[in-house]
Amino acid sequence: MGNAMSDLFDNIVPLDPPFERMAEGAVLLRGAALPFEKDVLAALDEITGQAPFRHMVTPGGFTMSVAMTNCGTAGWVTDRTGYRYDRCDPETGRPWPAMPECFLDLAARSASRAGYPGFRPDACLINRYEPGARLSLHQDKNELDFTNPIVSVSLGLPATFQFGGLKRNDPVKKFPLRHGDVAVWGGPSRLCYHGVLELKEGVHEAVGRMRINLTFRGAL
Repeated sequence: MGNAMSDLFDNIVPLDPPFERMAEGAVLLRGAALPFEKDVLAALDEITGQAPFRHMVTPGGFTMSVAMTNCGTAGWVTDRTGYRYDRCDPETGRPWPAMPECFLDLAARSASRAGYPGFRPDACLINRYEPGARLSLHQDKNELDFTNPIVSVSLGLPATFQFGGLKRNDPVKKFPLRHGDVAVWGGPSRLCYHGVLELKEGVHEAVGRMRINLTFRGAL
């Protein structure tokens, strides 16, 4: 009986730690978005009804595999003229949808838990990954003030997050991201390179055949 019980517990896979350090100033909060799931998904439907997802074009002329939209005072956009924040949706000419309170609450609580109290984002870039989509290593550096952290929320299909250093060729660590996980980085890690490996095929019960990523920033 003793050996059987020992074998049983040996086969149990331990849960991911709720607070996982990625680098100095960068943490992964496992499941931190789950209490907000219902409200966030409902708000997301309203946002995309006003500002639909679209595949933007880089300054080099490449169409991004990740579809994007925004909410908040400003939205991140890219086209042949460059990367920038714009107060209006270039496709409609109207201001981006206002940021919902549940978004603000989720971002502020996550930032505070990661050691960045007082964070109130004015921009949320919303990315939609479908199987095969990926995001190459890059820095978030179009913001005016780098003292604010980045808060990145994962919803839907699991993905592999890459987190490197301040140089593109620095070693890269890989972290599995699941529905409800929140990554926060700032301070010495604020300008670290990061990206997402190609999304694998699958269907998530709440989100469907995709991954949604909410990236909160202090842009202006």
